[in-house]
Amino acid sequence: MDMMAMVTGLLAAQAGKVQMQVAATIMKSNADAEKSAVQTLLGAAQQNVSSLANLGAGIGGSLDISA
Repeated sequence: MDMMAMVTGLLAAQAGKVQMQVAATIMKSNADAEKSAVQTLLGAAQQNVSSLANLGAGIGGSLDISA
């Protein structure tokens, strides 16, 4: 193997390493964003459940949501 082929191979390996690092950073960022979205949704659901706890018995029992 000549020297130029070895240098080219090393440069390609380094470029691949950088691409993997960028991809890992993006995936972590996406995972953090998803976690934040889920926590927001769970918080909103908890608030809705808490506000419904004050309703009397039978309220909303025959709600028609087919429309």
